[in-house]
Amino acid sequence: MDNKELIAQGQQMMRICNSCRYCEGLCAVWRSMEYRREFAEGDLNYLANLCHDCSECYFACQYAPPHEWEINPPLTFARFRTYSYEKYAWPKPIASAFRANGLVVSLVTALALIGVVFGIVQVRGQGVMWKAVEGGNFYEIVSHNALVALFGVVGVLSVAVLAVGVGRFIKDINEKLSELLSPATLKMTLKETLALEYLDGGGWGCSYPDEKSSPVRRWLHHFTFYGFLLCLAATTVGFIYDFVFGWQAPYEYLSLPVVLGTLGGIGLLVGPGGLLFFKYRRNREITDENHSGMDSSFLVLLLLASVSGLLLLLLRETSALGILFAIHLGLVMSLFLTAPYSKFVHGVYRFLAIAKYALERKRTQATGG
Repeated sequence: MDNKELIAQGQQMMRICNSCRYCEGLCAVWRSMEYRREFAEGDLNYLANLCHDCSECYFACQYAPPHEWEINPPLTFARFRTYSYEKYAWPKPIASAFRANGLVVSLVTALALIGVVFGIVQVRGQGVMWKAVEGGNFYEIVSHNALVALFGVVGVLSVAVLAVGVGRFIKDINEKLSELLSPATLKMTLKETLALEYLDGGGWGCSYPDEKSSPVRRWLHHFTFYGFLLCLAATTVGFIYDFVFGWQAPYEYLSLPVVLGTLGGIGLLVGPGGLLFFKYRRNREITDENHSGMDSSFLVLLLLASVSGLLLLLLRETSALGILFAIHLGLVMSLFLTAPYSKFVHGVYRFLAIAKYALERKRTQATGG
């Protein structure tokens, strides 16, 4: 299906759904739908990213297959999300390659970056890759300056590419960043985002992985979301320790960065591992099979980075330190480099979509609609 056919299909589906409105109590998508009579391409991309993919609407729909209208919001919105990731991403050739086979691209990128770290270590010589280092000091393997330079380049590239995508998404949904992030809107958006409010399927949970409603998907997203935030917090605290107080890693096992990172790593074992397990047991009728690799790549990299990070912590005073450090570093850099093209961007676009929905409610109340 090409993009024009997808847009036409989406518009037809939303016109039918807007006439029916049986699902209006399930989530924000159907309430936001009611503010519209026509659905431009930007509206469809907005609604697709506002969708939390709980699938309750599919099993509640009287027009779902085998009905001749074949109304299938989970599948249609999944295709729109994939389309939107590629549409907003830059540069386009990388985005297209990632859509074709995101998992392979992610793993090849990780292997390449692991190879770069190996090369940097070998330049230092003295066999540091293969011997135990006192206190697990990984700066004996890769220097402090080299690490800062590596992550500095990766971080700047990732943020720059992501910023392009965010700008394009905001323009496409006809909003301004200043309004989306205004204090009142931001407060409501954070509340609904941090609670993963729209993963409750209208109060029953997601139809996941089958027709039976369950809160399991919401729990797994909580583990993933907060695990990622804890790891980010650990990195931030480590940065402050290093650049503000001059306390260089490695830190003690009960230090704040290590505790935060360990808890985050456990969350990123449980969350992505569970989501991957259930993803491949899910009803195939509502799954976008053509782009499952793109959807899985972010979860796979999170899981591998978590496993390698926890092993690195446990074995940092052994001869396995060097090899584990190179692997973990390559995986983390690959995670950030591929983030603007992977399912990670859906978290960013979803946040902005929830902000737009908050604005829509506020505007409707102001006009008495």
